[in-house]
Amino acid sequence: MSEPAFRTEILERDNLLAGPWRSPRQMLQAQVYDSHASIHDDATAKKLGFQGGTIEGPTHFSQFAPLCERIWGQAWFETGCLSAHYRNPAFEGEEVQAHIEKPKPGQTVCAIGMTRRDGTEILRGTASIGGDGTETALSRRLGELKPLTDPVILADLKVGMKTPRQAVKMDFDQHMGDLYPFSLADKLKVITEPSAYYSQELNPWGRAIIPMEMLSVLFQYRAREDRLPVRGPAVGLFADQEIRLLRGPLFVGDSYTTEREVVALSGSRRTESVWMRTTVFAKNETPVATMLLNMASIKDSYANYEQEHKALYG
Repeated sequence: MSEPAFRTEILERDNLLAGPWRSPRQMLQAQVYDSHASIHDDATAKKLGFQGGTIEGPTHFSQFAPLCERIWGQAWFETGCLSAHYRNPAFEGEEVQAHIEKPKPGQTVCAIGMTRRDGTEILRGTASIGGDGTETALSRRLGELKPLTDPVILADLKVGMKTPRQAVKMDFDQHMGDLYPFSLADKLKVITEPSAYYSQELNPWGRAIIPMEMLSVLFQYRAREDRLPVRGPAVGLFADQEIRLLRGPLFVGDSYTTEREVVALSGSRRTESVWMRTTVFAKNETPVATMLLNMASIKDSYANYEQEHKALYG
């Protein structure tokens, strides 16, 4: 016997489904990156021109789950994918709303977006199920990237670099380290869209499943051990992110292994970006999920940037 996946009120307007206005909680004030505070710390964020510590991007993924489940049902938890380009940060106390385009019959890829009350766009992208992953927002974006020129922070990084495999798991009360100074139980107390599926056995799989926003935490849990040759310290932020289930859901307390690969390098006036694809394997070596993450390092936050740029490029 199963409980309903969500009790979230869903609005229908024109060709969209929209969730309620929500105020996500910022849980990364105490996050530590290479012994320095992160973009989620108020003082660090303000130094870089933000109004305060930003809410981590994948926190917003929870607001899309009831919309996708309404469209695709159980398949959403098994082969669902959210693929998002983060356009503007959101801050604690602000209300945001998720929406998704209604699909035509049989359609498996739909446009998604999120806005603040004042109309500011927080993210845009696609939600989908099944398929080969080539029609997602970020697969298209990867194909349009301009190559990174004159890198400094990422000067020693090369496309194709892979990390050793790492064992990861997530228990309810497990502290998830310096990057994520909270537990799944802490998150479930404040998650924007509660679900019995996340904490009980009353679902089609008979075991508590990990919410999609917390898959980001699980997959990044040991990322600082990769020791990729990235120069720092520099403050980074998630600029693009895609989480794709191949054989989901993933379960609380199960052991998985992760392997990361550098798949692209790109940049802008203010940032240098490494695009990492994490592949997640179950105990039997079966790939069960992937994550594509664009971690953008802010040039102005790296103290030696100008000096090293001059040394590298004259």
